[in-house]
Amino acid sequence: MKTSALRLLAALSLTSSSIARIIPNEAVQEDIQQASIDNGGLSTEGTETLDGVPIDAIPEGRAAVPAGAQPLPAAGWTATADSFQPGYEPAKAIDNNAQTYWHTPWGNTGTFPHFITIDMKAVNLIGSISYQPRQDGQANGHIGGHTITLSTDGNAFSAPKVIGTWRDDATTKISVFEATNARYLRLTATTEAGNRGPWSAIAELQIYTSPNPPPAYNGIGGGQWSPTIDFPLVPVAAALEYNTGNLVTWSAYVADNYGGGNGGSTLTATYFPGSQTVSQRDITNTQHDMFCPGLNLDGRGRFFVTGGNNAPKTSVYTPVGQAWSAAPNMNTPRGYQSTVTLSDGRTFVIGGSWSGGLGNKNGEVYSISLNRWTPLPGCPVAPMLTQDAQGVYRSDNHAWLFGWKQGWVFQAGPSRAMNWYNPNGNGGYQFAGNRGNDVDAMCGLAAMYDAVAGKILAVGGAVNYQNSDATANAHIITLTNQGVNPQVQTINPMWYKRTFANIIVMPNGNVMIVGGQVYGQPFSDDTAQLIPEIWVRDTGNFIRVPPIAVPRTYHSIGILLADATVFNGGGGLCGGCATNHFDGQVYYPGYLFNGDGSRAARPVINTATAEVRPGGTITASTNVAVTSWSLIRVSSTTHTVNTDQRRVPLTATANGNTYNMVVPNDYGIVIPGYYMLFAMNAQGTPSIAKYVWIPR
Repeated sequence: MKTSALRLLAALSLTSSSIARIIPNEAVQEDIQQASIDNGGLSTEGTETLDGVPIDAIPEGRAAVPAGAQPLPAAGWTATADSFQPGYEPAKAIDNNAQTYWHTPWGNTGTFPHFITIDMKAVNLIGSISYQPRQDGQANGHIGGHTITLSTDGNAFSAPKVIGTWRDDATTKISVFEATNARYLRLTATTEAGNRGPWSAIAELQIYTSPNPPPAYNGIGGGQWSPTIDFPLVPVAAALEYNTGNLVTWSAYVADNYGGGNGGSTLTATYFPGSQTVSQRDITNTQHDMFCPGLNLDGRGRFFVTGGNNAPKTSVYTPVGQAWSAAPNMNTPRGYQSTVTLSDGRTFVIGGSWSGGLGNKNGEVYSISLNRWTPLPGCPVAPMLTQDAQGVYRSDNHAWLFGWKQGWVFQAGPSRAMNWYNPNGNGGYQFAGNRGNDVDAMCGLAAMYDAVAGKILAVGGAVNYQNSDATANAHIITLTNQGVNPQVQTINPMWYKRTFANIIVMPNGNVMIVGGQVYGQPFSDDTAQLIPEIWVRDTGNFIRVPPIAVPRTYHSIGILLADATVFNGGGGLCGGCATNHFDGQVYYPGYLFNGDGSRAARPVINTATAEVRPGGTITASTNVAVTSWSLIRVSSTTHTVNTDQRRVPLTATANGNTYNMVVPNDYGIVIPGYYMLFAMNAQGTPSIAKYVWIPR
């Protein structure tokens, strides 16, 4: 029975052909039942449902092979390798027998990298592989770091189509890449997943056809996507380190599932853009399962993570030292709430009935100096509720919050009704009008692309969290002073209807929207929108850009990196389902290319002021003349929400290649925290960012 197969998914051990069925014992069932009651009152959550979706309705499988992909028969193929242990030849990786395997020489004489090359004897259009580690109960040789390269002649191999790291277990891994015509596939192992020794092993390596043709772009016009980056987990949340530009991601207490756990730990993985590698780490010291949290970066650039599977908890990550620590519990347990950094450096939170009980998830505020949470009875959640079919369990989720002047918060959605919250004293709120002619837009998107002008772009979403059609609606919201109703302008809609998508503000003020579905259905890739679009600030129109290789739907993420590229990844986290995406890609926007498709020369910021307060001056020097500058706040994201990102355009005075820029004299515009400073040349090509701290 499928329900049994998916219960307690963390305990599953999958082979390529079957799913081991493990039924929780009575004590574990009681723990799950109690946790489920905490999770908004759904007594079936984690046992019969995942996020309200019946488990029987979720397709089985370990991870996602593209729809329509077919395994190629390996009869007649040959395999060669850099080395092997006698009796464990490379041919055993393609013999359709999971009990035999290729293994590099035993002992400690070998060194990385190791590789195995498959000759398919004919050119095929391929787009994914599955890697099954040895199945004899031993872990030596589990491949961790790896690359996949392709060739048509066996001599000239491509740049990597896949990079990344697989998790240290015996489950079958899937790697998806853009469709490519190839005869030879080479899998190169760069590390052993458990660091046990210099070995690599493969029980079965399966190559799949691609249902899609090779992408017909080369950087001209619309930009280009990177090779696939494999992660040892499904990245559901992410935050950028201000001191390194590395991207820290996490799933839940296990790599592929959030349900059925007793909490107390979180699996994380860090992507290092400089080295194109991925590391992994289990966080146990905070006793916090940080799935479905409220997430923001505080005024010191620390990750501030609240609630979720451990609904009362607060955890803090300090990038310098890469240290996680516990902070005081919230007064109200929460999950799927939103948090935002205020102009005075405090953190405001509201909503979150997914966990910790149903309803009354009114606002509270955390002070760094006092190190405590304070309830705000004057900041009720009721005004921002949507009319969701599942009631308050969903209707107070994922608020679109923006810190603004005098410590106030503007709530732009997802409810059609907009509100101002005043977290000062005991709190206060006032209705700010409706979002034009829009409807409730749960799991829609909003981002501040021009903080100086108070401009917010709001797009997409659906009237209900799930089982509803998305919209393509688009609006510009313009803020002035706190407490004043904003102006709302309805603009031309997106090309595509989207819910569960991601929104990213770019250095030039354009806004990227990527992923999502036409019909919102958690843990499904049906109706996935594969073609991203970019809203162009200067024209007010949406343009389409090259498609993503992997669907990015529920539980996917998108975030701007310090080199002005966009990371997009994840989706799934449904245990033994077929829609887990243990990967991501980086989008290189069109502004990084010349008209002929070659890479554009980027301006370089040689020096820049590292710390400045509102009203102060940033002085920066560049290697060539530039024409525009902007600050974009270092950010974090999960579940379509990123309350950190905002763009602050700067006006520069030039003296040769030295530029002076006065920072707006209002913490409501430049919220305290770390920012990425970008310089752009006349062609619109941005520099790699320098980090600037706005302290409070």
